[in-house]
Amino acid sequence: MTATRAHETVLTFSYPSERRARLVGDALEPEVGEIDDARSAATVARDGDAVRVRVVADDLVALRAGINSWSRLVEVAERVGAAGGRQ
Repeated sequence: MTATRAHETVLTFSYPSERRARLVGDALEPEVGEIDDARSAATVARDGDAVRVRVVADDLVALRAGINSWSRLVEVAERVGAAGGRQ
C-alpha cells in the first residue's frame, strides 16, 4: 500500500474477547491485497480485542467504496464466526 494516497480512514471493530478479534482478523487477512485496485488499498491489524481496517484512497468515491467493501467483509466474518459458535 502506498503512503501517498490523498484520503484515509481507520475502521475499528471491538469484540468481547481477544480470541474473537483474532478469528475475525484471521478471516480478513486473505482479502488484504486481493480487493485493492488502482485507486484504493487496505490493511488489517489486530490489537488485543480490536480489529482495525485502514483504508486509503486517491479520491472520496474510492474511499467510500473501500469502506463499504471492508465493512461488508467484517460483517460476513462476524456472522460466520457466530454461526460456528465461536465467541
